[in-house]
Amino acid sequence: MAKTSTEMVEEYNGLIPFVASICGLEDQYWDTPIAVGKWTVKDMLCHIMLWDKYFYEEAIEKIKLGEPLTVKHQDFNPFNAQAIRYAKSRTKLEIYDQFVEYRTKIIRAISGLQEEEYLRDYVDGDGKRFSIRSYLRGFIPHDKKHKQQIQSFYQSNGWSQAEYLNGGI
Repeated sequence: MAKTSTEMVEEYNGLIPFVASICGLEDQYWDTPIAVGKWTVKDMLCHIMLWDKYFYEEAIEKIKLGEPLTVKHQDFNPFNAQAIRYAKSRTKLEIYDQFVEYRTKIIRAISGLQEEEYLRDYVDGDGKRFSIRSYLRGFIPHDKKHKQQIQSFYQSNGWSQAEYLNGGI
């Protein structure tokens, strides 16, 4: 069954409480790679936050303001490498605050839109189609993937979900 846009917005918003639940953990739990050669929790959340920031500023806000979209296809590797460098220059709390800021801006901008507004095709900076619904369809699984990685990391270290969700590590 296809999800309604309202359900998709609620699901997209669902990462905020999860991130809030782990924000109280000591820095070491944010700064340890989830596996050899992999990102840290802080890196992953910075990566998500910077994508949110990019799409908000270059697409969602433009739609809200009735302006042409400037969002373009990005080469993921340099974008993600920049996110990792940025994560190293910021505290856990700064990244958390920015994550909540940009995710909330997106949620506020798209909440309450009519279904046809979610489906409407806009032209992006590359001349390709962009819709809010397709954006959500792409990023909800992306969020789920990273949330699952974080949960698996904590569990593989013997920390139960209840422990880290309650800040009890």
